[in-house]
Amino acid sequence: MTEYRTLWYLLPDQVRRMPADLAAVVILTMLTLGSVFVPVVRGTPLRIVFGLAFVLFLPGYAIIAALFPEEGSPPNEEMIDGGEDGDETEETATSDGLQLPQTDRGIDGIERVALSFGLSIAVVPLLGLVLNYTPWGIRLVPVAVSVAGVTILAAIIATLRRWELPPEQRFEVPYREWMGAARSELLEPDTRADAVLNVVLALSVLLAVSSVAYAVAVPPEGEQFTELYLLTEEDDGELVADNYPAEFVEGDGEPVIVGIGNNEHETVEYTVIVQIQEVETEGNETRVIERQQLDRFDATLNHNETVHQKHELEPTMTGEDLRVQYLLYRGDPPIEPTGDNAYRTVHLWIDVEESEVTTTAE
Repeated sequence: MTEYRTLWYLLPDQVRRMPADLAAVVILTMLTLGSVFVPVVRGTPLRIVFGLAFVLFLPGYAIIAALFPEEGSPPNEEMIDGGEDGDETEETATSDGLQLPQTDRGIDGIERVALSFGLSIAVVPLLGLVLNYTPWGIRLVPVAVSVAGVTILAAIIATLRRWELPPEQRFEVPYREWMGAARSELLEPDTRADAVLNVVLALSVLLAVSSVAYAVAVPPEGEQFTELYLLTEEDDGELVADNYPAEFVEGDGEPVIVGIGNNEHETVEYTVIVQIQEVETEGNETRVIERQQLDRFDATLNHNETVHQKHELEPTMTGEDLRVQYLLYRGDPPIEPTGDNAYRTVHLWIDVEESEVTTTAE
C-alpha cells in the first residue's frame, strides 16, 4: 500500500486532481487504443468490449462534461407545474431590471448518460465524414486516433471548467453512495423476499454478462469461402482489376498480381499452380489439348487475411488464344492438377508470338 501511495504522489498535481469520472474516460480511451493496436490483444474480444464503449459512450460523455461542468438536479414538481398551488417560480433580476424565472438546474446523472449516448452516435459519424475528405480516409488508424483525440481533449476541457467552479457546485459521480446502497441492499435486506429477489437479480445479471461474453468470444460463423483473383499494378503502385497483359513475345514476361483472401474461419495452407494451356472450344465445352506448368507457390493465411503474390508470367507456348489458368488448392494439390479438381480457378487469355531469335535460328 505504501508503494502505491508513493507512486500516486509522484504523479503531477494536475493528474491527481483530475475528477475520477474524467480520469476513467481517459484511461478507458487509452486501453481501447491498446486493444486496437497492440498485437497481443488486438485479436481478442477485449477489442470489441472496449470498442463499443469507445464509440458509443466515451466521446459524448466527455463533451457533455465539458458543456455542463456543474452538478445538476432532477426536475421537481415546482419546476414542472410552475410552483405549488399555481405560484410562479422564483425570479431573479438581471442587470437591466428584467425579471427572469429561476429554473436553471443543470442536468442530472440520468440526463447526462442519455445525452452521452446520443452525442456519441452523432459525433463519431461526423468525424468519419470529415476524415473522408482528408488524405487519410476512413480507415482504422485515423478513425481511432481522431475519436481518441476528441475524447481526451474534451475531458481536459471538462476538467479545467470544473476546477473553475466552487467545490460544492462541481459535478461528481457518487461512487461511494452507489456502493454503500448496493452493499446494504444485497447484504442487509429488509425481508426474506428482498433477499430472494437480490439473489435472482444477481444471477440474472451474471447470466446476461456471460451470454454477451460468449457471443463476443464465439461469434457465429458465416459463409465459408476463399477469394482468388488477378490484379495488375499501375505506375503509381495502385492495384487494379484491369489492363491485364494479353500480347506476349516468347521469352518475355509480364507481372501479374495473384490475390488470395481467406474467409474460411480457420487457418488454411494454400497452393497455387499456374498452367498455360492450348485449348479447343466446341459450343459451351472447352477441352485442354496440351498443358504446361509455369509456376507454383504456397501461402498460409489466417481467417480474414489476404495476400497479394506478385507473379512473373512467362509463357512457354506460342500461339493464339492460349489460356493461362491459376489453380488454387487447399493443402497439397493432386499429382495431375486440372481445373476440374481445383478448389478455385481464374484464367487469362493471351497471344504469344515467336521471338525473332527463334525464327532466325530456324
